[in-house]
Formats: sequence, C-alpha cells, structure tokens
Amino acid sequence: MLSALGNIFKVPELRQKVIFTLIMFAVFRLGTHIPVPGVNPAALSSLFNNGNLFGLLDLFSGGALSKFSIFAMSITPYINASIILQLLAVVVPTLEQWSKEGAEGQKKTTKLTRYITVGLAFLQGIGMAVGLKAAIVNPNIFSIIIIAITLTAGTVFLMWVGEQITAHGIGNGISLIIFAGIVAALPNALTTIYRYVQAGTISYFDVFLFFVIALAMIVFVIFIQQGERRIPITYTKKVVGNKTYGGNSSHLPLKVNQAGVIPIIFASSLLMFPATIGQFVHTGWLKTISEYFAWGTLSNSIMYVVLIIFFTYFYTAVTLKIPELADNLKKYGGFIPGIRPGQDTANYIDAIMTRITLAGAIFLAFIAILPSIIAYATHIEGVYFGGTALLIVVGVALDTMKQIESMVVMRNYEGFMK
Repeated sequence: MLSALGNIFKVPELRQKVIFTLIMFAVFRLGTHIPVPGVNPAALSSLFNNGNLFGLLDLFSGGALSKFSIFAMSITPYINASIILQLLAVVVPTLEQWSKEGAEGQKKTTKLTRYITVGLAFLQGIGMAVGLKAAIVNPNIFSIIIIAITLTAGTVFLMWVGEQITAHGIGNGISLIIFAGIVAALPNALTTIYRYVQAGTISYFDVFLFFVIALAMIVFVIFIQQGERRIPITYTKKVVGNKTYGGNSSHLPLKVNQAGVIPIIFASSLLMFPATIGQFVHTGWLKTISEYFAWGTLSNSIMYVVLIIFFTYFYTAVTLKIPELADNLKKYGGFIPGIRPGQDTANYIDAIMTRITLAGAIFLAFIAILPSIIAYATHIEGVYFGGTALLIVVGVALDTMKQIESMVVMRNYEGFMK
C-alpha cells in the first residue's frame, strides 16, 4: 500500500497538484485562526457548549465559527448559491439554455454564482453579527457592517481558494475545503473522548462501542455511495457502406443515492430556523415552537426524516430528467431489451428510480439522525460524528482517490485502489 501511494510522487504533474492542494489547505487552516475585528471570542463559548446546533455549524467551518474568525461562514453561501441556481435552471429558460451551451454556458453560470454568493454571504454575515451581538465589543450598526463585510470577504476568498484547487490541484476544490474543515475537527473530537474517560463520564466500553459504530458506518456509507442499479442497454446495428456501427451492449447506471448530500442540507436548513430563533428568543410562542423542534428532540428527528425523504425525491426528479434520458437513448438507437423505446422506456426507468430512491432516502435519513443514535448508545456527546459530515468525508475521499488513481494509471504505474 505504501509503495503504491509512493507512485503518486513519481508523476511530476501529480506531485505538483498534491503539493499545491496541501498548501491551499494550510492557507485555509491559517485563516480559521484570524479573528474578526471587534469581537470577543470568549463570549461565544457558552453558545457552543449548550447545544448541538452551533457545534454542528462549527464542524463544517473547521472550528472557525467558534473562534468567530474571518472564515466563520466557511463556503456555505457558495454552496447555497449553487443549489439555488441548479434548481432555478428547471424553471428559468435562460439558465436552462446556459446548461446546454457547454463551457461557455458554464462560464456564465459560474459568474452568476459568484455574484449570488456575495449577496448571500453579506446577508448571512449581517444575520450572524446581529444574532451573536453579545460577543461584539461595541455592538452598533457600524461594527455590524464591518463584521459582515469581513465575513463576506472571507467567504469570497475561500471561494477563490476552492476554484484554484479545482484548476491547479486535485479534486473539486469546494468539496475539499469542507472535507478539510471536517477532518481538522478530528483531533479535538479524540481529545474530548479522552477527557470524558479521564473524568469517568464514560467507560472504555462506551469508547470501544463508539469506534465500532464509526467503522461500521464508514463501511456502510461507502457501500451505499458506490451502489447502483445497472439497466442493460442494447444498440441497434447500422450498416453504412462496408462498415457496421452499433450492435454492442452497455448498461445505464442508476445510483442508489442519486441526490447525494443535498437533501440533508435542505432539511437541516429548514429545521435550523426554529432552533436558531430559540437561541435568542426567551419568551412567547416563538420560544415554544423552538423548544418543540429543538435540535435532537423526537419531534425534530421525525420532521428531519420526513423532510429528507421528501427532498430526496424532489432533488432526484429535478436533476435526473428521465424523459430526456429516454429520448436520448431512442435518438442514438439504444433500447432496453423487452421495453419499447420512448415513453415506455421513460416509465420503466421512472419505476426503477422510484424504488431505489426510497432506499437512498431511508439511507440519508438514517445517516442524518446517526449522531443522536450514537450519543444515546455510547453516552458520548459533543463529538459530531455522522450525518452530513460522514457523507461528505467519504464521498469526497472516494472521488479524489478515483481522480488520483486515473492519473497514476495513465503513467503506467500500479494504482493504489484494488
């Protein structure tokens, strides 16, 4: 395994890409320790010790939120902007046309995504500054605007770093930044577990059970992420002159988890509204609603599961255009054995996707509530393992390894994925 990994550094181009990516990671981690001006980080400690919501948000920022650093919002506004444009492409003809224009259309979409990111980041920065006003040394309108501008600049810089990794490094830069933030929290998580053991809060059996569950869930996530239903496709023969084209067989891969991590992001975003309000409202009906849907309660978990299942079907339907897929098969002379081309093929694929999407939705729902299950089974709280974090880490790691593998194999070296 070590010799196979050493093949990475035998390819000069790949070696440069890996080093560049690591340098960008170092820049990202350095920024998480640069505080926003006019903020007292010590005043934030109570917010991150009293519940899972802010701790979960802090996980995706790589610890930047608890320090209220310039990267406190991480790359979240960019992700939200990308999702918004992806959904709008279904109903806005201009955006749909851009998606069909290839590289030129991608440039226009990327430019618009950047503009929307800046707007969302500024609004989110103002909301964060107002919501965490107790941590501001001099909480006036001028300080709030300065903080919002600083946080927006941090997000825009991270967006640039992600694009540079994509262009000159390995893998998708935006995904790798989130990956780096989550992995960076691992030492703190292990330290927390060690302190629990030292204090006698948990037993060694609880720790053993925690790591067994963690290992089992990583294997389970990889199994589902790689799972797909392969529909056999046959192409008709075409004779042109003395040459015969087509006549070969292939397959149409349909992923079990077609929607990826997006349904969890949608569902958690909706459920964060009452939980966030509850952090700053202490009386009235808003406080009652926030307590009823507090993070980790039974009602919150049930609503979380329902929303994830709904958004899994919704996002799959939006991104996987089955009628268009069936038309393309018919156009290129492909058909499913025993199924008529056209509408019958679309109905057949839709029926299969409905069944496997249910499996994917249940998988995502289970992964999302996994932290609560682990905390209940092992009595280890404050260690955010599972859910979106686990899905992102495994997914990004698999995609990055595949890219590295393809580049290594191209240079006639033995790969490291067997």
